[in-house]
Amino acid sequence: MKWTRRDLLKGLGGLPILGAVWWAGAASSVGSRKERTEILEQLNIVPSLPNAVPGIGGEPVRVGVIGFGIRGEQLCRALGFATNEWREEMTLAAQEDPNIKALEDFDKQEKLNVKLVGICDVFDVRAEKFINSFSTDDFTPKRYTTYKDMIQSGDVDAVVIATPDHWHAPMSIEALNNNVHVYVEKPMTHTVEETYRLREAAKNSKAVFAVGHQHRQTLSFSTARDIVEKGTLGHISLIQTNTNRNDDNGAWNYDIHEKASPETIDWEQFLGSAPQVPFNKNHFFRWRKWWAYGSGLSGDLLTHDFDRLNCVLNMGIPSSVSASGGVYTHKDGRNVPDVIQVNMEFPEYSTGSSQVKGKEKGMTFCYSATLGNGFNRPTILMGHDATMELGNNLTVWPDGGSTRYADMLENEKMRPNVPIYQYNPAANVPDAISSATSQYFADKGLMWTYIDGVRVDSTFLHMREWLSVIKNGGQVSCGIKEGFEEAISAHMAGLSWKLGRRIEWDPEQEQLKPIEGVDFDQVLLANGNWNMQQVTTETVT
Repeated sequence: MKWTRRDLLKGLGGLPILGAVWWAGAASSVGSRKERTEILEQLNIVPSLPNAVPGIGGEPVRVGVIGFGIRGEQLCRALGFATNEWREEMTLAAQEDPNIKALEDFDKQEKLNVKLVGICDVFDVRAEKFINSFSTDDFTPKRYTTYKDMIQSGDVDAVVIATPDHWHAPMSIEALNNNVHVYVEKPMTHTVEETYRLREAAKNSKAVFAVGHQHRQTLSFSTARDIVEKGTLGHISLIQTNTNRNDDNGAWNYDIHEKASPETIDWEQFLGSAPQVPFNKNHFFRWRKWWAYGSGLSGDLLTHDFDRLNCVLNMGIPSSVSASGGVYTHKDGRNVPDVIQVNMEFPEYSTGSSQVKGKEKGMTFCYSATLGNGFNRPTILMGHDATMELGNNLTVWPDGGSTRYADMLENEKMRPNVPIYQYNPAANVPDAISSATSQYFADKGLMWTYIDGVRVDSTFLHMREWLSVIKNGGQVSCGIKEGFEEAISAHMAGLSWKLGRRIEWDPEQEQLKPIEGVDFDQVLLANGNWNMQQVTTETVT
């Protein structure tokens, strides 16, 4: 389908693929369609269209799944495989509320050329659920005892890794070394040293490596990138982005399965490189609350915001990071903070300027999070000429002190309190959002986008892209370069919080600037209170 410039401008009335796009200042002195069209043409902003993806033909891609918990099940649904239990649950939900269309959307989802051939999960109940749901009269997926057994079997072309963070890099490296394609959840590594080893493995492998930042498929973010590149906002000096949650699910207090026991869970394999502690159901199901297995707010949630803004701005790794916060809202034994404030500095970054050359340069990225309040705080990109609010929707306001828009502001063709551009790809499409946490994911572009007026799962699009590159070649939108930038930046935030000091990046040497007496990875992995005397003098770079 091809869209002409005239077609796009007619989108002022709303084309299905564009949702609602309009000149919000129409109520001001700019009254005629001609004048509004002229201003839109001057701004040169049009909604991005979805990327064309070559088909996934030939023999099915044989996929093995490592980790079949909450996210593992979601990834399987994106591949076209839903468990019997989920289907029953969604059927009942739709009967109670017709606006809940998860099952209907799933059944309409494009079928991918995939065969689920194996499962590796240390919890018997999850592995059995996988096999019971995805077996057919002609084929039964195989359960593998270890991830190495699966990867080295010769029976899988690709693996999907949805495990606790401390297993992401070891499993990815093993797969890449065996030329098995990888789709791994974020953050892609648990330590600084792993980040370099994984990058090296990806560079030396013939396999396709992708990180699960599905928001890169969300059309509002690609539209935002176009807006920034065209200088609409002018020089961006400050970004404010946030996480706001106030429920058990959002605070990682997931349900503990009634059948969990040392007999049904391979506890030793779950621990891996983590401290060898006695069997603990709380640690197993709620592992995100401990540094030994997870990466806290910095690795688990900051990474969403960092990567989605990195895909808009291409800002790369910050020169320095400072973080503060604590465990203030959930005194339940966790040792990762549940409130955090992170400032990332980019002193050399520029999005261009409408002012005199040399006046503007540098940007601060502010991220704050609380797991004790659900008030929605939008993501804001603040430029000299305009401000953008970015989520699944997108809005741009002119700034009263703008250089670029000075004449139009003076003539009242623009007003600072009236948006000059709004984009709602979901116009007139009902959505059923069940909780504040779901709203959080939706606003981050992590749940769905809209194509031809139809809601489409962003994870499905991201995995389809990965499979297409496996079959046809090309580049994934979030590969090892993007994953490296995300992981290093997140680790810098975690280190800063733990050490209580600024962490700096050396772009020439591509390493963290050493701190005398500090082993960065020992700091990251430490459970409990940090003690400088426990650190060796060897610095990990």
